[in-house]
Amino acid sequence: MNSESELRRLGLKVTHPRMKILEVFRGHAGSHLCAEEIYRLLGEQGHEIGLATVYRVLAQLDEVGAISRQVFDGTKSVYEINKGIHHDHIVCLKCGQVKEFDDDLIEERQREIALENGYRLAQHSLTLYGYCQECERVGQN
Repeated sequence: MNSESELRRLGLKVTHPRMKILEVFRGHAGSHLCAEEIYRLLGEQGHEIGLATVYRVLAQLDEVGAISRQVFDGTKSVYEINKGIHHDHIVCLKCGQVKEFDDDLIEERQREIALENGYRLAQHSLTLYGYCQECERVGQN
């Protein structure tokens, strides 16, 4: 589906900034991008879209479910295309690399813990933090 039809399907007006930002996400599938990175990529492509507009469009796309917002370091929001499939994340504390994973056993255990504590699980997120192999290798020199 192209950006124009995707925006219409989501009930958003088709605008140049919205289309270009969706295209950035499609060109960086699997990436977790912050507003500043998107702004920089748009500039490299020759699009004059202001940083405030990038933030505004990201909020709109998150609100309608086209993208998902994550906060890994407690301060900086990153966004990814919402594929509609739940997954969790593991983040390198040194270089910031983010990998996605899913594990049925972890998911089942989280549901069990919620029930054991009298909760009906509505949503959750799991983020693991550590050091990727490359940062571990470099750090041992």
